[in-house]
Amino acid sequence: MGSMFRSEEVALVQLFLPTAAAYTCVSRLGELGLVEFRDLNASVSAFQRRFVVDVRRCEELEKTFTFLQEEVRRAGLVLPPPKGRLPAPPPRDLLRIQEETERLAQELRDVRGNQQALRAQLHQLQLHAAVLRQGHEPQLAAAHTDGASERTPLLQAPGGPHQDLRVKASQPRG
Repeated sequence: MGSMFRSEEVALVQLFLPTAAAYTCVSRLGELGLVEFRDLNASVSAFQRRFVVDVRRCEELEKTFTFLQEEVRRAGLVLPPPKGRLPAPPPRDLLRIQEETERLAQELRDVRGNQQALRAQLHQLQLHAAVLRQGHEPQLAAAHTDGASERTPLLQAPGGPHQDLRVKASQPRG
């Protein structure tokens, strides 16, 4: 155990792994959390690397998990922390996990879009209801007052306020 002012002893080693065992070995070393990797091929572009497709898949998974985590937080829920260290999934399960998380993320995006559309529709309906209430208020106020007010019409139609309204269909000129 190192002191607060000294780092623990480390050893620089180079591993040569067969391709078939590379994923398993690297994931086990990563699960231990005691290994730091150095890129010995820094001059090689990302597109020329052997596992670039797998790295991109993991980056996309990370983005999807970040989105899902944000949506859970936005919903006011708290995810319990994992118990212990989670093992790396086997390569054959990685594609299934990616598809499932992308499906869930798309469903959440759809739900959020529907929620926003419903909120906009609710706002519009509330505006329409307010306009209708304001349109009926003068008639209700006039019916409940004894004396004349500014809102009370001077001439009242004998059958009610809307009896004399008629719609006349005009014929097109041609």
